[in-house]
Amino acid sequence: MIDRVFEKLEKMVRVMKAGVAFIVLLGFVVPTVSLSQEQDPHFDVFSEDSYPSAFQCANCHEQIFEEWRSSSHAYASISPMFHKFEQAINNLAPTIGSFCVRCHATVGTQMGEPRELPLWERSQVAREGVTCITCHRVSETYLRVNGERHIVPGNIFQPVYGPYDGSGVDAVVDEASAYRVATNESERGNQIHTEAIEFSPISKSEFCIGCHQVAVNLGIKLEVVWEQFRDSPAFRAGVTCQDCHMSAVPGVASGKSRGPSAVVNGEALNPNREHSNHAFAGPGYPIAHPGIFPHNAEAAENWTIEEWLEFDYRAGWGEIDYEDFLEDEEIEASFPDTWEDRYDREEAREIIDIQLEKIAEKRELRREVMENGSRLDGPFFDDPPEVGRSLRFAYKVTNTNPGHNLPSGSLGAQPELWLNVALIDPDGNNIWETGYVDSNGDMADLHSLDVAAGRIEHDDQLFNLQTKFLTTNVKGTDREMYLPVNFDLDQIPFLRPPPQPTTVINHPPFVRMEGRSLPPLGSRFANYTVPASIMKKAGKYRLAARMRTRAEPIYFMRFVGATSDMEQAMNEWMLDIHPYTVEFSVE
Repeated sequence: MIDRVFEKLEKMVRVMKAGVAFIVLLGFVVPTVSLSQEQDPHFDVFSEDSYPSAFQCANCHEQIFEEWRSSSHAYASISPMFHKFEQAINNLAPTIGSFCVRCHATVGTQMGEPRELPLWERSQVAREGVTCITCHRVSETYLRVNGERHIVPGNIFQPVYGPYDGSGVDAVVDEASAYRVATNESERGNQIHTEAIEFSPISKSEFCIGCHQVAVNLGIKLEVVWEQFRDSPAFRAGVTCQDCHMSAVPGVASGKSRGPSAVVNGEALNPNREHSNHAFAGPGYPIAHPGIFPHNAEAAENWTIEEWLEFDYRAGWGEIDYEDFLEDEEIEASFPDTWEDRYDREEAREIIDIQLEKIAEKRELRREVMENGSRLDGPFFDDPPEVGRSLRFAYKVTNTNPGHNLPSGSLGAQPELWLNVALIDPDGNNIWETGYVDSNGDMADLHSLDVAAGRIEHDDQLFNLQTKFLTTNVKGTDREMYLPVNFDLDQIPFLRPPPQPTTVINHPPFVRMEGRSLPPLGSRFANYTVPASIMKKAGKYRLAARMRTRAEPIYFMRFVGATSDMEQAMNEWMLDIHPYTVEFSVE
């Protein structure tokens, strides 16, 4: 054992580039000095040299780049909601430090970029979130959680690690001049990595644990998808995360598609090899400005993030009709200096349109994942419907996904999935509904601001699968909270470690998460009662049902300081799945 420790100690190196020191010790990389671009003029050179951007990889791996650039992995560091949430958590518990960004901006964290550094001051590769090298420059097995992983630094020519051997790369390197590629800085051509090393752990579910099984310092597990998967039928059948999330059919272990590993100088390498889809289909979605995300080289080269944030794409800037009306003085508008010129706005609009098409593809992938993993059946009536009699019925919600709960356990108590059912009478009037939303787009539950203000009624029959934080307080009994933090004078827990191990009571003292999600292949009935006083008329009635899902409640977004544009985008992404209407007779 001692010999193995000394072997590790012998590997200790101190890398002193761009004023950033890292101590590589026992498989950990700890930033010891944190310098920004302003403090060190070599910062950008260092980041570009040691941590290649996905834009460089796109030269040969265009299909993979196109899949990845709109993925949730690519969005990890861009997400404005992440930044708002991360800052709010650090305000409440400053000792958290770089806990969140070491997964969301792994490269930036490893380079020593401060966690609070604005997006527009970060290096390009750090803005790429879970980028190519985040996975393909990992050369050791890390079975720990909470983002403990080391990216091997090195320029574009250094080896990458993947599920296959490097025979294809070897062939290109051997014929570098024919393929017009550069294998070192002295050569001309498209610069490529000169070796691909087979690394089998990248194909295993355990490779994903580091960022998808996360416990915060309270002892509450913010991410529990690994625990859900480990106790699932999919795990017992030998299905991996990659089998579903990188498959040909979103969210289903249907097998991989086929395609080349790379296209170099127009020639496809390994043209019929198994292709892993790097869109990583899942329920997540972007609410960032489309000039910033999905990642787009032309957008990044022409305008800065700050400039894009000033471009009002919702108002129609750059659209031909808008610009013509403006020129004819049929409408009036003022523009920031960057966007004064019509042709700049039109050029930006062309990029925005491309981006919006890519986002539409992301939306469709999300819909497919959610519908492939769930089913809604019903209504099932307790008794024949009659006038003047209470109408009792139920819908059955089933999780058809063998690998995760519905919804899955990411983001703690934020992801929402609920059932919206409405009863329409013979005259076409909506006479009863549950699962409705308030003026902000929130469900009418205990957290609704409209319910609290008395503007709408509490939805007593709401069927909601959202996980909730429960806290034990001085006044009253257990209570649902946005987060387990001290919002008021109640003595509820601060975000700090408990005095005893959470394993003793299986949750921190006075706070726990109440999971309401459906286990893999599980189902639950949503039971409803329409009062007899409403069933006044005989004839044809209709029951309209749909499941609705959204990543973040608006009340929580306001808690962390989200902008109104972020709220609007979040509601625009609200997804309806399995919508259908059933007609029945009431006698």
